[in-house]
Parts: sequence; structure tokens; C-alpha cells
Amino acid sequence: MEIKKCESLEEARREIDKLDEKIVELIAARNAYVRQLAHFKNSVDEIKAEDRIADVINRARAKAIELDLSPNLINDLYLRMIDAMVDSEVAEFKNAKNY
Repeated sequence: MEIKKCESLEEARREIDKLDEKIVELIAARNAYVRQLAHFKNSVDEIKAEDRIADVINRARAKAIELDLSPNLINDLYLRMIDAMVDSEVAEFKNAKNY
């Protein structure tokens, strides 16, 4: 990803605002896929797959290191995001299965 050289505070803020919009869109898309997962699983325990969560976080941390970004920041963000999305997936599972 190429980062442009901004010429003013306002320009830098506009670029950040554009990125924030894209980040939220990507998180929404991720959540939509997570909710689809509920239809392929057979139990709530299967949704809370600790091995899969650890794998996702480890890959995100590795990518953060590759991009010279704090892996601890990414770890914390992903833990929070995954926790909320697991709740979303459980709700979808229960709704789909009429739990």
C-alpha cells in the first residue's frame, strides 16, 4: 500500500477519514461472512473454535510485524473484533436452528 505525502493537516485528516470508512466497510464484510459460517456448523462449541481464533490472530500479528505495525495493537483489536463476531455468529446459529 502506497501512502501519499500530504501537504497539510486537513489533507492528512481527509486521508485518514477515507481509510476509516474503508476499515469499517471491511469489518462489516468480515462480519457478514462470519454470520454465514453459522449455517455450516452444528453446535455453539464449534463456533467458539479456540484453535481457529488463535490461528487468525497469529496470522494477523505476523502481517502486522511485516508492515512494521505493533502486533500487540493488532492482537487487541482482533481479540475484541472476534469476540463480538463470535457473539454475532452464535446469535445467527441459534436463530437459524431455532435453538
